[in-house]
Amino acid sequence: MDNKRKNELINIYREGLLEDILPFWFPNVIDEKFGGYMIIRDRDGSILDTDKGMWTQCRFAWLLATVYNTVEKRDEWLKGALHGIDFIAKHGFDDDGRMWFHVTREGKPIRKRRYVFTEFFAAKAFAACARASGDEKLVQRANETYQLAKTYLLNPDLGPKKFTDTRPTRELAVPMIRLGVAQEMRLNLGDDSYTTEVDEAINEIRDYFVKPELKCVMETVGDNGEILDHFDGRTVNPGHAIEGAWFILLEARLRGDDPDLVQLGCNMLDWMWKRGWDEEYGGIYYFRDLEGKPVQEYWHDMKQWWVQNETVLGTLLAYLITKESRYAEMHCQIHDWVYAHFPDKKYGEWYGYLHRDGRVSVPLKGNMWKGPYHLPRMLLNGWKWLEADLES
Repeated sequence: MDNKRKNELINIYREGLLEDILPFWFPNVIDEKFGGYMIIRDRDGSILDTDKGMWTQCRFAWLLATVYNTVEKRDEWLKGALHGIDFIAKHGFDDDGRMWFHVTREGKPIRKRRYVFTEFFAAKAFAACARASGDEKLVQRANETYQLAKTYLLNPDLGPKKFTDTRPTRELAVPMIRLGVAQEMRLNLGDDSYTTEVDEAINEIRDYFVKPELKCVMETVGDNGEILDHFDGRTVNPGHAIEGAWFILLEARLRGDDPDLVQLGCNMLDWMWKRGWDEEYGGIYYFRDLEGKPVQEYWHDMKQWWVQNETVLGTLLAYLITKESRYAEMHCQIHDWVYAHFPDKKYGEWYGYLHRDGRVSVPLKGNMWKGPYHLPRMLLNGWKWLEADLES
């Protein structure tokens, strides 16, 4: 990848973030009447549903604070981030400290999830807003929310169970999300104690989910890391694995390109690219079977936006660290495919859900899961990583 290509990508990612993605959402989604953001949007940005998902509330507050912290200190970005944080603090938490997943426009609770992902996303939103605003109360709230999530994570009996004890399992998504959030907490709070959290999450991924003998990163394993020969046990998620891979590669970079972490992250990327890339139509599959058997989920071969976003970042960071040409080629392959299929040239932003062959499945831009997070994070990180590489 020569400097000309790097500069082209910087322009694509920077302009995509600042001239397309952010303007599509902000300030359009600000709910001036009840607080927070109305993220559930149709293709043209019109409102599809006024309900609010706490994942998207937390993630957009994080994004606005992050661009304020790293791009430009625009007052409207900080004000918008704190607008969301206020809604989250007022309406996001139940009396037991756990968070709601789904609330009405006014903030009345509808649904709570058993997982602690909402709490982790809130913690990193509080942390980013604490850095942006200098508010020590938000520092405290960030730490408390992270510790709450960790308490429920380490003590699953505190909350309702989704499964019986017949076949105990571990899920890759849990340490993967913990890793990414701990990195954000350390960065935005300036608290190196979170490195312990980072290390614990990486060790869990390496010890339980990374299977060199199979050249695979498992999504679900038994409690001791064993392979479960059932639908859930054989189903792998290339997107989660590649997202975790670039979190690990980022940690390697922060530690002077630590060779063990570089090898771990690159192995995860290599194995799951090979399993995930669709040789016929292009793009990364959503689910695959460990043994090549049929997958239970009928949407297994869809091309979802976030999976492709994480693969763009994983291949790019692997190249910038190793300088191996094959990673530049992989990055070009995924970058060119997603830009040929996902951007909405009429209304802006990206479609979220494509059929296997790249046709649009549903044209909406926002729901309880899709919102301004994976894509703008891809654009921001891609821009900043390449810029730093040119300056080094």
